[in-house]
Amino acid sequence: MNKQRLFLFVPLLTFIVLAIFFWRGLSLDPNAMPSALLNKPVPAFELPVLPAQENPPGLTTANQELLKGRVSLLNVWATWCVTCRQEHEFLNSLKAQGIPIYGVNYKDNDEDAQTWLTELHNPYVFSVIDSDGRLGIDLGVFGAPETYVIDKTGVIRYKHIGDVNAVVWEKTLKPIVDSLQ
Repeated sequence: MNKQRLFLFVPLLTFIVLAIFFWRGLSLDPNAMPSALLNKPVPAFELPVLPAQENPPGLTTANQELLKGRVSLLNVWATWCVTCRQEHEFLNSLKAQGIPIYGVNYKDNDEDAQTWLTELHNPYVFSVIDSDGRLGIDLGVFGAPETYVIDKTGVIRYKHIGDVNAVVWEKTLKPIVDSLQ
């Protein structure tokens, strides 16, 4: 008889355990995706640059060495990404403020990307073509847009998932960029 009474508490205990896990899950920040590359150099790459850009003479490929020397942003974008379109105007305003931004055109059509940059203006120092997504895999990209803060030595110091806008810039990215200057 005592075993039957104890058995009645099993559903209650199960509910309590599940409630604890659920509560813990709700307290997590869905945008806080860990990155294995934090405090590590930008992965090595050699990719073609979108030709519609104002590249230095003879620049046909880019590599991680070009990201060294100044604090910069590395922005993963694509024309198929609706959120990328929303953030694009703000990236242009950051360029006007002198913030160097490098682009990774992620799994996209080159012609569409060239048209995008021509019509919406180009916020990037240059943007590499990652048509097969290998650089994205090396960076640990979950999807576009994603933005990385790169220090003067080419090391990733922060990863932001989602669009960069005035609030994200002022509250999160700008303090990090300023601290690295």
